[in-house]
Amino acid sequence: MKRSIILFLFALVTGVFHAQEYPRVIISGDYADPTILRDGNDYYLTHSPFYYAPGFLIWHSQDLINWEPVARALTEWTGSAMAPDLIKYQNKYYIYYPSAGTNWVIYAEDIRGPWSKPVDLKVGGIDPGHVVGEDGKRYLYLSKGQVIALSDDGLSTIGDAKDVYNGWEYPKGWDTECMCLESPKLSYKDGYYYMTSAEGGTAGPATSHMVVSARSKSPLGPWENSPYNPVVHTYSVTDNWWSKGHGTLVDDVNGNWWIVYHAYAKGYHTLGRQTLLEPIEWTTDGWYRTKSTATPIQPNQSIKHGLELSDDFKGPELGIQWTFWKEYAPQSFAFKQQTLWVEAKGTTPADGRMLLTTAEDKNYETQVDVQVGKGNTAGLVLFYNESAYAGIVSDGKKFVIYQDAEKKIELPNTIGKQFTAKIQNQGNSVRIMVSKDQKTWITLIEHMDVSQFHHNNYRGFFALRIGLFSAEKGAAGFSHFRYKAAIPQEKDMSAYLMVFHQDETHGLYMALSRDGYTFTALNDAKPVIAGDTIAIQQGIRDPHIFRGPDGAFYLAMTDLHIYAQKAGFRSTEWERDGDEYGWGNNRGLVLMKSWDLIRWKRANVSFDKLSAGLSEVGCVWAPEVAYDDQKGKLMIYFTMRYKKEANKLYYVYVNDDFDTIETTPQILFEYPDEKVSAIDGDITKVGDTYRLFYVSHDGEAGIKQAVSSRINGDYVYDPRWYDLEAKACEAPNVWKRIGEEKWVLMYDVYSIRPHNFGFIETADFVHFKDLGRFNEGVMKTTNFTSPKHGAVIHLTAEEADKLTNYWLNRQKD
Repeated sequence: MKRSIILFLFALVTGVFHAQEYPRVIISGDYADPTILRDGNDYYLTHSPFYYAPGFLIWHSQDLINWEPVARALTEWTGSAMAPDLIKYQNKYYIYYPSAGTNWVIYAEDIRGPWSKPVDLKVGGIDPGHVVGEDGKRYLYLSKGQVIALSDDGLSTIGDAKDVYNGWEYPKGWDTECMCLESPKLSYKDGYYYMTSAEGGTAGPATSHMVVSARSKSPLGPWENSPYNPVVHTYSVTDNWWSKGHGTLVDDVNGNWWIVYHAYAKGYHTLGRQTLLEPIEWTTDGWYRTKSTATPIQPNQSIKHGLELSDDFKGPELGIQWTFWKEYAPQSFAFKQQTLWVEAKGTTPADGRMLLTTAEDKNYETQVDVQVGKGNTAGLVLFYNESAYAGIVSDGKKFVIYQDAEKKIELPNTIGKQFTAKIQNQGNSVRIMVSKDQKTWITLIEHMDVSQFHHNNYRGFFALRIGLFSAEKGAAGFSHFRYKAAIPQEKDMSAYLMVFHQDETHGLYMALSRDGYTFTALNDAKPVIAGDTIAIQQGIRDPHIFRGPDGAFYLAMTDLHIYAQKAGFRSTEWERDGDEYGWGNNRGLVLMKSWDLIRWKRANVSFDKLSAGLSEVGCVWAPEVAYDDQKGKLMIYFTMRYKKEANKLYYVYVNDDFDTIETTPQILFEYPDEKVSAIDGDITKVGDTYRLFYVSHDGEAGIKQAVSSRINGDYVYDPRWYDLEAKACEAPNVWKRIGEEKWVLMYDVYSIRPHNFGFIETADFVHFKDLGRFNEGVMKTTNFTSPKHGAVIHLTAEEADKLTNYWLNRQKD
């Protein structure tokens, strides 16, 4: 069973970028084409509604970070409304937008409404941008560098549109969709009008979209392009954000400037274009450009951030989170006893009645109680458009599972006309379940790929939204709609997963425990992943596993086989001269990511190729993964040395896909005596303190601790030895006992034969209780010995059961 876990391989990308605090997502999910307005101490945002009605959801903030929805401004329109410009002029609010081949405007005295009916401006082009000259005259900029005069009330155009701007000519070799000059947004500062535009196309290649700037002394031009163009751009497919563009400037109450724009999360076009924020600085020559850090406005705790998606359907109005698709039909629903009844339309998700809401997370779970009316078909779906959808529907007699618009599976419905439907979407891999009582769940399909349901395949600039579906006849009842980010918390945990390696195989092992004391190795105590299938050196060591903030599992390992010559993998003991580069002298790590601990994506990283300055790296080993809350980034920290100098602990930041190192290594911690090695770091955050346990070679190897108030440095040296071993040990790993304020410090007693793990327990990180070694005290193994360099995380009961059953079934095959 050496090669039994499924591996999806990533190509190694070694581009190095500066890890930044910005851009920062301020509104997750499908919120494209942002337009922002500052009104005194208040900020307002809205976005493209396309065919989702009611449209123009207006968001309110007082700190640019926390946003709450306050109104929807548009209920009925023709075509697909997009790329608005939200402005305030003479105490009145306006939204200019294109739809159905012309441009429109709506207006209101209060931004929360009521808003007027749409007024046709009778001018073509898209992406309008409003500007007022110093003489009070109003103009509307349009795509392709056109401008047209507006009436004093802003509700009609005057004359014809004129061409006044040709855009910025980007390098011919750039990979884009098209020139596509659009999204002109106008700002005024210090005697100049600044026009912020988009070019390159809004989807397609990752590097397509961009923000460019030009300025003029007059609102009508002539326009001078910025020497800092493009202001915002995705330069590489390794960037976490693809197709960055469509920006709008805003100044804050403290005089700072920002740019708001949209982008796709890499690999998640299904979520649509999300709204990002980045700080702006003004140069001495009067231009603006982005910067990596900023002082944000003091957060406003009174504003509850985000859109509440869960709904108990108390009525009498439809919640602000819901929209129809290509219609606005409030007459089609009714509330009764906390149930939303939706009248049917059509026959399939392609033409049926949809109530849609916007998914916000890469890993989420949604469910709803369904009552199928007489002659009705109803269910829960993920809907992109009429040609791309997936989900489950039923007429009470059978379940129909749509894998896409062309492929469906029919199964008997033994539950009846009242059932609960649940969809789990983990990284675009979908599992669909049904239940009669919400206690026993039946999985109808899993590992269903929905990653291709997006604009590049189906056009439209939409997102894969969650939908309540009612078709055929009568009406369908929906109650207790729930949405949540599917990231387990400690209260959800009931098992422990240990990863380790063994010298005999240089492969990855996993062991499970239900109580945190007795561990049983999976796959009959054989490797779950063979080292020669994933490592450049044909072997792995020092595995560490981490559950990220997205709920996914991140696995980092040393790419090293210490017996490669004996195993016939190379002709020398080490890759390079041991006299010059020392023991091991590997230069690589193996990085892997999974949503279920079974299907893994992998990248092999060679540190000597990250930059010229790392060409003489002596050894890279013992990696661990953490998450830097301050930067919002995944962090890998590890042991490294140059040639044969003393080992030190370093860190880098890594992208969300866990396949690209984004920074060059920086010192995390080094021993006070520069001649002494510090290796095998392990960081645990307890309260506001980061506790770094590591191995000191100041004499016989053992475990010491350093503490800091931040994750990536300033660790204070403590001379105390913390392990209780008389023999040399290494590889500390701290893990918490579920539901208790107790932590276990586990370490590898490598100096004894056979190898074994030792354990001590603490409640305060000062006093430690000796638990002994495996099978010599309270900690037990049932089917394995000689583990090396382990790490432990928590699992839910469901995760533990699925993993156990998977390996039991593999052994039977």
